[in-house]
Amino acid sequence: MPYPASMEESKRKVEETRPKRLEKGPADRMPAEERDALVSKFHPDFIKDQFRELRIGTNKGSRVPLEIADLLEGNSRIDPDGIDLSKIDHDVDVLVLGCGGAGGAASLLAEGNGASVLISSKLRLGDANTIGAQAGTQACDRPNDSPVIHYLDVMGGGHYANVPELVEALVRDSPDVIKWLEKLGINWDKEPDNSYHELSGGGASRRRMHSCRDYTGLEEMRVIRDEIKQRHWHKKSIDWVEFEPAIELLMDDKGQVTGAILMNLETRQMSIVRAKAVVIATGGMGRTHIQGFPTTNHYGATADGLVLAYRAGCPLVHMDTMQYHPTGAAFPPQILGFLVTEKVRTLGAEVVNCDGEQFVHPLEARDTEASAEIRECKERGKGVTTPTGEVGVWLDSPMIDIKRGEGTILRELPAMVRQFSRFNIDIRKEPMLVYPTLHYQNGGIVIKVDASTPVPGLFAAGEVEGGVHGTNRLIGNSTLDIFVFGRRAGRAAAKWAKEVKPGKLTLDHVRKWQREIKKAGLQGAPVSPMLLPNYARQEHPVRGFQPLGQVSAYTPFGDRAVRWI
Repeated sequence: MPYPASMEESKRKVEETRPKRLEKGPADRMPAEERDALVSKFHPDFIKDQFRELRIGTNKGSRVPLEIADLLEGNSRIDPDGIDLSKIDHDVDVLVLGCGGAGGAASLLAEGNGASVLISSKLRLGDANTIGAQAGTQACDRPNDSPVIHYLDVMGGGHYANVPELVEALVRDSPDVIKWLEKLGINWDKEPDNSYHELSGGGASRRRMHSCRDYTGLEEMRVIRDEIKQRHWHKKSIDWVEFEPAIELLMDDKGQVTGAILMNLETRQMSIVRAKAVVIATGGMGRTHIQGFPTTNHYGATADGLVLAYRAGCPLVHMDTMQYHPTGAAFPPQILGFLVTEKVRTLGAEVVNCDGEQFVHPLEARDTEASAEIRECKERGKGVTTPTGEVGVWLDSPMIDIKRGEGTILRELPAMVRQFSRFNIDIRKEPMLVYPTLHYQNGGIVIKVDASTPVPGLFAAGEVEGGVHGTNRLIGNSTLDIFVFGRRAGRAAAKWAKEVKPGKLTLDHVRKWQREIKKAGLQGAPVSPMLLPNYARQEHPVRGFQPLGQVSAYTPFGDRAVRWI
């Protein structure tokens, strides 16, 4: 749908102020003190009553969002006394849970290092947040760049809460990741001289964003998925199951993770996978809709990996911090929360209020940018209200062609042009209405530089792990993270599988967890992992299981998003 008459006057002001804004240039960068004050007042991470302390588990006493606390304290979907662990359905060296970029990379490296691999995919092979990544992948491979400069950018962007060793691994591996992906077949954007076409991004001091127009993650996932299938078809030791997420980890009597229980989403039939090592690569938690925010995440992003690892005794880090991408679509309502890539701002689009005034530099770090937008709408009353009651600010995309020449938008952002043209909005001539959307899980499972966790036999990679990005991730470092630590996880898991001596399979950790629930008086806790978001009310529970999605009173979605303000 085109913009309604009620929004046209504000849109006209945006058009009228373009010459003045073009002459003046971007808004000034915020001083550090002002930036910190802004974030602490307006960012959702600082709304105290939306968090509570965990009452059980390795992170007992830590503050986490209400929605995630419910899931982490949840009861298992299985009855440990009703599972026959002698009936093994799959027996492999390495089990990989999830097949986005991290899970795919882990699978390829594990197989390449001599391990037999099974991938458990909740949805189809490759359905993940990776395919929705648009802007690009950072790598410090230009003459004026270096791992040291990249390291400082990552640490600063994460407010120096990052684990230094993990950041060092991230930046050191980055150039090799780009070459590895290109060798697999990715078509990076190139300049006429065949050098990489690289852009900058919020919080980055150098141009190091490698892209494939504005569908980078989709292209990355294309080559990963193709390589997995090619190796499978050529009778190498890699296989997968689709629509079969893990609902519980298996351990042995030595305290090592030794597989998982999978559940078919259609039949609810369970299968037992015995593995010498398990890689958790299940992605994030956007579909829990923290604080009622819409999300950019795919439908499987329901924090499953966090739940499974936590129940097995693995500690979590930075679970009190989420990333709200500054530019999620606020109109039209059919794509509410849809990611409007930061690349739009990198190319020259400006963030302006209802009067067409710039109120923040377009390339501040994401938490700063998002907080400034929330302030503009919530405190200053300078947002634009849609017919459905959502509020947003303008992202003035036509400024890109004005600054960089006609045709830039169509060349650099073809997917974005197509997405909005479906609703008769031409982003080459009209601005987009945006507002922060739940985008990324900054924290997660504690890992070492080889992606191993404190629980023997368990590895984690991608958005499910924490510590790499501190309390705020910079653009392009997520699609770097998934390949750096996905590859490290696969390599380390294969090595572990060759050396480990597994013991007897057991579900004693589940029994222990259930005793802990009872001792804490949490017998009414929901079952978890969630598996699917709660968009439909299912009234016909399957024997032995809670209905998928019915896990928390805090899941706020019915037929539309909860409003932000």
